[in-house]
Amino acid sequence: MNNINRRSFIKKTSLSLGAAFALAQLPKELFAAAAKNDMPLGFQSWTVKEMLGKDFTGTLKTMSDMGYKLIELCSPKGYAQIGFGFLSSMKTADIKKTINDAGLECPSCHFGFGEFADDKINDSIQFAHDMGLTQMICSTFWLPKTSTLSDYQAAADKLNKAAEKINAAGIQTGFHNHDFEFATLDGQLIYDALMQKFDATLVKMQFQTEVINLGYKAADYFKKYPGRFISSHLSDWTADKKEVPIGQGVIDWKEFFKAAKKTGVKNYFVEMDFDKFKDSIAYIHSM
Repeated sequence: MNNINRRSFIKKTSLSLGAAFALAQLPKELFAAAAKNDMPLGFQSWTVKEMLGKDFTGTLKTMSDMGYKLIELCSPKGYAQIGFGFLSSMKTADIKKTINDAGLECPSCHFGFGEFADDKINDSIQFAHDMGLTQMICSTFWLPKTSTLSDYQAAADKLNKAAEKINAAGIQTGFHNHDFEFATLDGQLIYDALMQKFDATLVKMQFQTEVINLGYKAADYFKKYPGRFISSHLSDWTADKKEVPIGQGVIDWKEFFKAAKKTGVKNYFVEMDFDKFKDSIAYIHSM
């Protein structure tokens, strides 16, 4: 800012030298808090899929008006039979434009494990490029309940292989957990076994906070495996496992965001029933 503009600015805003000095003395933490409140918060589309199917444009605008800036989509092909078939009739460019016109960005999408197979991966990558995705998330392996730890490790190897192609295409691969990865097989927690098997560079993790109901805290895992997490699904729960808006349950969200930021988490997607989205974003922005 040149001297003329600076004098004009001070004159127009009636800032005295004393006020300017006081402003300069404000703690850095205050500005950091303001920046934190501007964090681009997203939502996962799964919980509002029925609404999206009935009114795609209107629902996107409703979420945008609440203050959400990002949407994490579910693959139209991989999820065609479970809620997202309505997108199959739309061109990918039109899906992207509709999302952007609503004031949202779509950096991430869930894909079924089958979409990472050798005969499907190229189509999945093409969809990701056309959507402008930076992250392709495997929603889980969906292995049978009778699966062994070796079965999970073999599936992890397959995702590592697909991730090589995805990485070469300039996109980050991710893996999303459900509660069944927090079961024990052969004396080992499945989730920890997967963390050992995944290529730490090629496959990043997306942590679902709902596993607080099983006694596992996201912050603990962010600290245990720094740099391994790219995003997280946010939901809050009472001690008796009832879903409530963010900030009304047992999760320590200050601890969560501190650990997430310090260890490299990039995106946050609220995933809750529709009636809890408004109070959730209000709480996060008020922290």
